[in-house]
Amino acid sequence: MSILTLFVVIPALMLLGLWLAKSLNQVRGVMVAGASMLLALSIWLTIYFVQQRAAGNTDVMLLTYSVPWFKPLNIAYSVGVDGISVVMLLLSSIIVFTGTFASWQLKPMTKEYFLWFTLLSTGVYGFFICTDMFTMFMFYEVALIPMYLLIGVWGSGNKEYAAMKLTLMLMGGSALLILGILGIYYYSGATTMNVNEIAAMNNIPVETQKIFFPFIFIGFGVLGALFPFHTWSPDGHASAPTAVSMLHAGVLMKLGGYGCFRVAMYLLPDAANELAWIFLILTTISVVYGAFSACVQTDLKYINAYSSVSHCGLVLFALLMMTKTSCTGAILQMLSHGLMTALFFALIGMIYGRTHTRDIRYLDGLMKIMPFLAVGYVVAGLANLGLPGFSGFIAEMTIFVGSFENPDNFHRVATIIACTSIVVTAVYILRVVGKILYGEVKNKHYLELTDATWDERVAVICLIACVAGLGLFPLWASNVISDAVGPILANII
Repeated sequence: MSILTLFVVIPALMLLGLWLAKSLNQVRGVMVAGASMLLALSIWLTIYFVQQRAAGNTDVMLLTYSVPWFKPLNIAYSVGVDGISVVMLLLSSIIVFTGTFASWQLKPMTKEYFLWFTLLSTGVYGFFICTDMFTMFMFYEVALIPMYLLIGVWGSGNKEYAAMKLTLMLMGGSALLILGILGIYYYSGATTMNVNEIAAMNNIPVETQKIFFPFIFIGFGVLGALFPFHTWSPDGHASAPTAVSMLHAGVLMKLGGYGCFRVAMYLLPDAANELAWIFLILTTISVVYGAFSACVQTDLKYINAYSSVSHCGLVLFALLMMTKTSCTGAILQMLSHGLMTALFFALIGMIYGRTHTRDIRYLDGLMKIMPFLAVGYVVAGLANLGLPGFSGFIAEMTIFVGSFENPDNFHRVATIIACTSIVVTAVYILRVVGKILYGEVKNKHYLELTDATWDERVAVICLIACVAGLGLFPLWASNVISDAVGPILANII
């Protein structure tokens, strides 16, 4: 059995421990212990992967393991990791760990909340380690289903509407996915559902590829906030509890970009080349539309949600540019945005928990009242607008440089249009920071509020350290990702 299976076994044991827990302290203890083990495992895996590459191990996938599961359809439990999987597992474990502390004071039904939260994270881990299409799809569904209850029960605002809208739209994407997966399986003539083995065969007729490529790309693209299928995202983010927003925007939306690259483009390369221009137009709209929409919002969560539409659109945009540099930048953006948006949603939740409002028209002078949270928000904002020294700068510069490597006018014009989002992002970030953090405190009740508690400080400090660490020392991540992008891109172009 591969050590990667621990990414599924540990959350399963956490679910058992949570079910048996009799007190709030026991629930918290199970969550901290499990999240810490997953974080330690992902750090070990990252170090191991880097060492293997340094030692000259050129295998595309490491730690592979496969056992038949349902022989009539050649479904197997197949796992393995490359550089993309490794950084996504690291991101997931960081968000689960910090999300645990961000939910430390959550009530009521804390036990039930963490049960669903852990089930969601189980689906995420399983998706990133699997190389069998059907098993990937199964874990994908496991990650989506808990969102309905987590938002509908523990959310805020118009939570029932948001939960239903999110579930219906993502289930619609799942319906497209299963059709696309079955199409790939049957028309490839494969006796396996293993992604790498089907890619090596590369024998699906072009016309058939052109039929099923939109199914897969749109199916995953719905979760990746592809325009015009993004409308579930702002409502879902705004209504979700803090840690769920962190995991949803920070990790769950990355399943979309990962699936588009690993399944749609990798397995249907001819269709990807022929149809990329259509989806490139849609992703360019996502990038610019999301940024401008964030400018006119007054709710902090909606601002960050539309910002996520823009930044996740940038991921799909870079993948469709199909240069090694741009695709490396896309994965870096997935990692960077996951950390930044988790930090944003954590801070917004902490501010809302004290002021009971997310409306920037009624927030002012918070720097004087809660300096720790305010400084954290400034750091998150500067990272989000791409300040050098933070992860956002590295990811976005890599994307735009790589995208501009395409010599034709269409790709270069699209790149220039997408670049305008940088300016727009700076506008709404600086506007919000200036409005809510500085100036006089007009609401005198705010003077009685307290700053971050110890558990909140743990979550914020960890995320800031990761955002700054990736920005200052990006080369290890870039090299790991680039080595994994190369073989996939070679199959596409």
